[in-house]
Amino acid sequence: MNEYINNKISVVIPVYNTAQYLETCINSVRKQSYTNIELIVVDDGSDSETKKKLKELSSKIDILIHQENKGQSSARNLGIANTTGEFVLVLDSDDYFVSTFCEKAFKIFKENKQVKIITCQSNLINKDNDVIGSYTPSGGDISKMLLNNTAMGSCMFKKTDWAKVGGYDENMKKGFEDWEFYIRLLSDGGEVIVISEILFNYRIGGVSTTTKANKVKYELLEYIYFKHEEIYKQYFNDFISFLLLRIEKEEQEKNKMYTRLEYRIGYYILKPFRFVKRILNG
Repeated sequence: MNEYINNKISVVIPVYNTAQYLETCINSVRKQSYTNIELIVVDDGSDSETKKKLKELSSKIDILIHQENKGQSSARNLGIANTTGEFVLVLDSDDYFVSTFCEKAFKIFKENKQVKIITCQSNLINKDNDVIGSYTPSGGDISKMLLNNTAMGSCMFKKTDWAKVGGYDENMKKGFEDWEFYIRLLSDGGEVIVISEILFNYRIGGVSTTTKANKVKYELLEYIYFKHEEIYKQYFNDFISFLLLRIEKEEQEKNKMYTRLEYRIGYYILKPFRFVKRILNG
């Protein structure tokens, strides 16, 4: 017996001032090989250029919602609340999926009841859509997710699981909100499955959410650690080992930097003396 009723995937795209990328993003949804899809776009108080672009693309959007700027968590929650599918795929408006992602993700959900989140390997692209690298999330259960975000920010999950944990934390407006949401999704079991194919294109650089988040990283880490204090206590030994390892790596990198810096300074200070010595020695 099929556990799911309508087998629909609802794609939710929060949009904020990304006019130049919208067409590629939305087209990647409409070109999916899996066709039972609805597309919900939430304009999170974008500029006039973005609103104009959304109007041009409105025929490809099933539901277009406008709100004043409240942040990505709010926009995602509002979009998901208006979905009718059993599965939700959140997609940032400057990124895009390969056409087979939804089909392959849905198949995994049907075959594996332990799945909570499905993500995939990703291309890293710049503002001109040039591929400049790749990234493979590590996946796994809550023990892995507590240490690092083991999925991409754009991923698929069940709407019932989103509702059960109360959606994205709308107080988190500076970043890491997807990681915090995943911790709650996995807190009572389940796992992140990573499709071993590059099916996603993730844009880096510029003023992306990730770039902004890294500027206040320790503030965000403190918020997450204290909010989920009880869960972290359950994995105390692993967590402390992880923190100590990270501190050790940072110290090693710092020592390398100082060594290189000291060498360069020493080289240029001593260079004139070496020159004089060569002259004197004929």
